Amino acid sequence: MEALLSTLGCLIGIIVLLLFFIVPMSVRLLYQYERGVVFTLGKYAGTREPGLTFIVPLIQTMRKVNMRIQTAEIPRQEVMTKDNIPILVNAVVYFKVISPETVIVKIEDHVFAVRQFTQAALRDVIGNNEMDFVLTEREQIADSIKKIVDTETSNWGVDVESIKIQEIELPAEMKRAMAKQAEAERERRAMIIASQGELTASENLRQAAETLSKSSGALHLRTLQTIRDIAADPSEKIVLFVPSDLGRVLGSVVESKKE
Repeated sequence: MEALLSTLGCLIGIIVLLLFFIVPMSVRLLYQYERGVVFTLGKYAGTREPGLTFIVPLIQTMRKVNMRIQTAEIPRQEVMTKDNIPILVNAVVYFKVISPETVIVKIEDHVFAVRQFTQAALRDVIGNNEMDFVLTEREQIADSIKKIVDTETSNWGVDVESIKIQEIELPAEMKRAMAKQAEAERERRAMIIASQGELTASENLRQAAETLSKSSGALHLRTLQTIRDIAADPSEKIVLFVPSDLGRVLGSVVESKKE
């Protein structure tokens, strides 16, 4: 009887010891933003939802997958545009996992793969467009890159949310040329505005002259007003008043002498 009890005690101790090691190995906790991909003897056995879950130790393994939106920065790189102008471009891509089992089974490192593929697509898209288009149509360039990357990464279980071009840097000589071009454009606009102002002023003067010519006393009133404006200036000046008929008299005298 004592031997039986001793054997039973040993069995209970072994079971407790096994449970002490096995239970922690079989319990897994998944957060709300995680999914668990389970493999049984190396084969895909299912995907576990968030919460407390269990696996069979030594037979099953589980890989956790982050389902949140992730960010991958594309480092600054030199890209040659279609019109043979080298520019430095850097971008950022936002993506998330939509198929946990696919992203584990089909690709080794999906973050690195997305970054590298986006970098290659960025080179291809910018290389097929001229510099002016790249500078003025950033959103369209980013959308084109997104379509290319999204088409490929959908087979990896990854969905590209958006791609943003952060900075485009031009060579120093190109910056100087663009600054001169912008300055010349501003000067052209200033000359056009000034010429339009002169045209408007001349038109107003013509209309004023026509209005003054219709009244014999209007010109005299305008002359008196001009004299008043000159007199308001405190600087020293001499004003000579000459009768308006003097010009006609002198003209008739000169013509009589010629005869």
